[in-house]
Amino acid sequence: MTDALWILLLALLVAAGLVAVRRRLPVLFWWLVGYPAVTLRVLTTYRATMDACGLTVPASAMRRATARMLGRQAVPVPPRRSLPLPTGFGLVMRLRMAAGQAPEDFNAAADRLRHAWGAHAVHVRPTKPGRLELRLVGWDVLTDVRPPRRWLQAEPLTLPLALREDGHWHVRDFRTVPHELILGATQSGKSVYLRNLLCGLARQPVALVGIDCKWGVELAPFAPRLSALADTPDRANDLLDALVDEMEARFRLIGMRGGAGPDAVLTSDVWGLPEKARPVPVVVVVDEVAELFLAPSKDDEKRRDAMVTKLIRLAQLGRAAGIYLEVCGQRFGAELGRGATMLRAQLTGRVCHRVNDETSANMALGDIAPEAALAATRIPAERPGVAVVGDSSGGWSRVRSPHLTLEDAAAVCRDTSGLIPELPRLDTFRPVVAQPPAAPAAQPTARPAIG
Repeated sequence: MTDALWILLLALLVAAGLVAVRRRLPVLFWWLVGYPAVTLRVLTTYRATMDACGLTVPASAMRRATARMLGRQAVPVPPRRSLPLPTGFGLVMRLRMAAGQAPEDFNAAADRLRHAWGAHAVHVRPTKPGRLELRLVGWDVLTDVRPPRRWLQAEPLTLPLALREDGHWHVRDFRTVPHELILGATQSGKSVYLRNLLCGLARQPVALVGIDCKWGVELAPFAPRLSALADTPDRANDLLDALVDEMEARFRLIGMRGGAGPDAVLTSDVWGLPEKARPVPVVVVVDEVAELFLAPSKDDEKRRDAMVTKLIRLAQLGRAAGIYLEVCGQRFGAELGRGATMLRAQLTGRVCHRVNDETSANMALGDIAPEAALAATRIPAERPGVAVVGDSSGGWSRVRSPHLTLEDAAAVCRDTSGLIPELPRLDTFRPVVAQPPAAPAAQPTARPAIG
């Protein structure tokens, strides 16, 4: 009886330890328990699961003839697969689809495969014609998101900003997706996403420009790293004029360089210029864009129309000049006024956190994928930072940014203030940064005379 009690106690301790490891160290739990269990389940039930999900095809004529010779019945054939290989968040199998199958068939059956194999999620990604990748995620990777430990930055203006639900990082590549729209209600995690963006750019030779018509309360903590900051509609209008002038000057530079001599390299953007002659990239962050569209009076309407027109010009032509837009707001809809829909069409990158109205979700993601807008409306309030990311290609995914406090983000901007590039057209908009008070000089202490 004593031995049985000791065995039971040991089993309870092991179970409690595994529960604690699963909650605190999900990666370790996956390698110890999750991966062996799911792999065994996949290997033993693969054919039956594929047949139940309608992902098999009838046997070939040779298989049917061989089965008749042996007095058996030819069973349907599932796609050929590789061995399940472990990853840091699940496992991956490479499938070779049978004739007549398409990746859409596997996407439609992803939820059934998830339940059959006991995985948290199943993602399908085509790799080449006739082949695809089946990724099983072992647990909810968006529960606790931490910054990547190592990131090999291959090109400038490339930042890992949020973890996708399939375990990969959502990478913001400004040269591929030059302009982006970020929406989110209060306490939805929009500010955390923006902090990660600004901190990543602050470490690169990039000019950061802020437009915050709420008297600069959102962007003021990052002032030490900003090349320009406009905190009122009037200042924003003047700053947009300066940015348009900067863009036109860069186009003139591209034109002159392209026609300078027979050996000149023809280019249509700043990235084709020699590195020494290439102007520094400019990222313009417009926080709470709805404030730019508000027009209480007729005079304000003229200023509003002028600012929206300048934003649209920057969005249409800024990519070639190395000027990129990050437009943020709590809501964004056609009711904001003339030019809102046209501006939205130029912002090909979309990030939608939890929003207060369905119109904003449709404005952000409805033209990309209706199911993406529906997913954005279902983000729970108790999970700040979760967002739906999409682009003009039609792809979308749920993501979550690593938590970054305002103090840490402001400290990064202070430490990188020496990287502010020289842009004479923006000097008049450089924010005034209060210097920390100097420490009082130590008073010499009187010593008794010796002698």
